This record gives sequence, C-alpha cells and structure tokens, in this order.
Amino acid sequence: MGRTYKTEAVVLRSIRYAEADRILHLYTSDRGRVGAIAKGIRKTTSRVGGRLEPLGHVDLVLHQGSGELHTVTGVELVRPHSATRDDPYRLSVGLVGAEAMLRLFTEQEANERAFAALTRFLDLLDHAPAGLRPDLDPLGLAFQLKLLWLSGYHPHLGSCAECGSDGPLVGYSARAGGTVCQTCSAGALALSEAGFAGIDALLRSPLADARSVGLSERAARDVLAVITASYEEHGGFRLRTLKAG
Repeated sequence: MGRTYKTEAVVLRSIRYAEADRILHLYTSDRGRVGAIAKGIRKTTSRVGGRLEPLGHVDLVLHQGSGELHTVTGVELVRPHSATRDDPYRLSVGLVGAEAMLRLFTEQEANERAFAALTRFLDLLDHAPAGLRPDLDPLGLAFQLKLLWLSGYHPHLGSCAECGSDGPLVGYSARAGGTVCQTCSAGALALSEAGFAGIDALLRSPLADARSVGLSERAARDVLAVITASYEEHGGFRLRTLKAG
C-alpha cells in the first residue's frame, strides 16, 4: 500500500524522464539520500516545476510505494537559491558541492550534520563573490573537505600518517590518509607550506569563515589536489563538475 510522509530536502540533481516527468536526487533531513519522481512537472500547466530546480531547498510530501523511487505529491519552497542558480560562477560552485553530496552520501540514512552543512553552504553561496575559478573557490573547497570529514575520510594532519614522525612533512598520501614525511613520500602529492596551512585552516573554520582563511592560488590548488585524490582513493570516483587542472 505504501505510505506518505513529509520531509525537508535539497534537490541535488534533476533528470528528464518520459514526456513530462523528472527523476530527482534528493538529500533529506531525516532519511539521507532519496530518489523520487515528479510526475508531469515539465508540463506548462505544472504549478511545481519551478520549485524543484537543482540546489533548491524545499519541504516535500513524498509517497513511498513498492518501487525504489518515491513520488512527489506536494512541495513548498524553503529557499530557492535563485541568486546562486542565476549566477554562472555561483552555480558552478554549487553544482560541485551537490555532486560531492551525491557521491559521498549514497545511503538512505539520516546524517543531520551533513544536511546542516549542505544547507549552510547553499545559504552562504547565495552571497558569495566571484573568485579566480569556481573549482578553487574557498567556500566550495571548505565544504568538500567537511563532507569528506563527515563521511569518515578526515585527513590526518600534523604528523606523518605512515610512520608517525613529526616531519618535516612534505606531501599528502591519500592511501595513508594524511600528511607524510620525506622518507614516506613515494607516490604522495607534494604540498606547499601554504597548502598544508590552508587544509588545516579550512577544516578548523566554520564555512562562513572560508574566505577569511586567505588562500593563495597555489594553496587552493593544493587543497583541490588533496580533495580529488581522496575521492579517487576512498570512493573510486572523480567529480564531473570539477575542471581538470
């Protein structure tokens, strides 16, 4: 028979399906990752089409039947995040964050801290100024580091993850899960001092202070390299929304 329930959610991805429907990838406050179908949403007469755009924060009524996809039966906007969707730079940063959520949090299991981080990230992004490149944006980098932390991949910093030595530390090994000394650096990413400091500062600081860390371009590139290597080592994936290089 199934049942109907209410939940708060963020739309991470929306895919066209059939003639007028969309498949939605949602991250919910009380169930984690959920897949849903919004029937008839692409019809010109649909009243809810504009409420289920990617990155939108919504209150949903969903019906859980016998299939994997739940059915959207009601939706109200909490925050549309139009300021992010309407700006190419902010949108690019937001879609990186959304894809990171999709790839790191794949289960129907509530994670209140992850949901809170996602909504906070989107709220801050609405007012974020454009930077050098979306993939090097401090807020986007900070959010991804915190997602890695929340999903169990907190990088070991401050000593060598291989031998425990205090250093000097010269690189980052995704396989070892942290910084490494010269002796243990074979195959590791070389990091600048600014890169080491940037990773530590972004992990320790609230998302709202990400821009106050003062990342140089070199440091931002180092942080991005650590994030990308962590995705590949621990999750076996690369984000399609991240630029190469």
